[in-house]
Amino acid sequence: MDTLPISKFKATCLATLERVRRTGRPLRVTRFGKPIADIVPSTPKAPSPNWLGAMAGTAEIVGDITVPSSQLAHWKALT
Repeated sequence: MDTLPISKFKATCLATLERVRRTGRPLRVTRFGKPIADIVPSTPKAPSPNWLGAMAGTAEIVGDITVPSSQLAHWKALT
């Protein structure tokens, strides 16, 4: 793990963070030689699943889905 004094980190913060991201190597920031923070690269975001087929296997079909709806219930409008 690389170490960097806080004064140098403060002066080169953005470049230092970019270096950690690019190389993947963690960095320890010190103050008077004592560690105060560890900077580690973030974990890559897991790819989101494709929205097509994302709900596959989550529904349950109950009964016959090919029957016309007029046979399922008595509608007052039809009488």
